[in-house]
Amino acid sequence: MTIQQAQTDVDQWIKTVGVRYFNELTNLGILMEEVGELSRLMVRTYGEQSFKETDKGKDLEDEMADVLWVLICLANQTGVDLTDALQKNFEKKNLRDGERHQQNEKLNK
Repeated sequence: MTIQQAQTDVDQWIKTVGVRYFNELTNLGILMEEVGELSRLMVRTYGEQSFKETDKGKDLEDEMADVLWVLICLANQTGVDLTDALQKNFEKKNLRDGERHQQNEKLNK
């Protein structure tokens, strides 16, 4: 599935099963909630915090997909073509960071 196809599929799902999009600010809040759930799982899986009973059964893949879903909703609502945006972001990073990381002593130990 391409990013563009994902944007189309999410839009179709929202308009048929989901009835309509939540407004942009509601979706921004939902995005923050989903990022928090992903963060909680990452901290417990790769960090130093231990799992609680309520954390068990959570799936990293599913939490990442939840974040992506809401981000796609926001892109659709605001007219952002994520494929184009990501391509532009690569260009920006290549110009800005093309040599910076190669010369970073902290990364080259």
